[in-house]
Amino acid sequence: MKSILEEPEVKWGGTWTEIKLDAFAKYVSAYLNIMRKNTYWKTIYFDGFAGSGERKTRDVSPLYQQLMITEQEEKLYKGAAERVLTLPNNLSFDYHYFIDAKEDSLKKLENKLSELQKTKKYPFKFCPGDSNQWLLKLAQAMKENKNSYASLVLLDPFGMQINWESIESLRDTRTDIWILVPTGVIVNRLLDKSCNLTHSHKLQSFFGLSEDEIKQAFYYKESHLTLFGEQEATLKVTKPIEKIAKLYAQRLKTIWTYVTEEPLRLENSKGVPIFHFVFASNNQSALKIAKQIIKSV
Repeated sequence: MKSILEEPEVKWGGTWTEIKLDAFAKYVSAYLNIMRKNTYWKTIYFDGFAGSGERKTRDVSPLYQQLMITEQEEKLYKGAAERVLTLPNNLSFDYHYFIDAKEDSLKKLENKLSELQKTKKYPFKFCPGDSNQWLLKLAQAMKENKNSYASLVLLDPFGMQINWESIESLRDTRTDIWILVPTGVIVNRLLDKSCNLTHSHKLQSFFGLSEDEIKQAFYYKESHLTLFGEQEATLKVTKPIEKIAKLYAQRLKTIWTYVTEEPLRLENSKGVPIFHFVFASNNQSALKIAKQIIKSV
């Protein structure tokens, strides 16, 4: 097992962006080492938010301010494609699919990877559009070729773009998946203390739960005596960010057999949790590897 978890030759540092990509690169290496021994499977790499890692102007939105992202960190954030394609010992997937909503970003990535393309057997696929729609297509293709293809899916958006319906479509496929869940930076902010849930539709789409189920998960009622008698108040649970990560893992458990109950926690420079990187698979050995990687970073 130790050889499988060997660190990539390049050291990537310690910011949350680097930690996430370092963990993912370790898993990809382990995954491909194992799949290399199972040549009857054709392997698919699916990057749902590939991008190019470049922006013309600096984003000063509240999201970016809370993330405290430097320009250099953001370039590293979108470095998964390069790492997956430059693993040691000629480790490689059979097929590579790079998805992004922005066609210009995808074109930049295509240009960036043009030299690496020459070393691969099959051409890379650069697919512009909604990642949700491409996930549905991937799921359909895999179900039609159930005994031929195994896929590794990376979904690492900054926000809540992934709908639960898309995740659920991968049920009963040979798919391992890593998902970046914006627990602290976005989801927790939508769960307001007053339980109004003004963005209820987004939360429902994200978790695949009804509004009532979401309220039951994150709020509770408490009675207390006042000068005017007993009154009931609705309160938000303590440690809501950890609760979000736990609930999302529980939801994934309805689709995959094995899920990291303690995902990789990613913090900003002030030590505030902003994301949780969650893994799911139907293979017990895959879970064991993912847990070891999470523990080691």
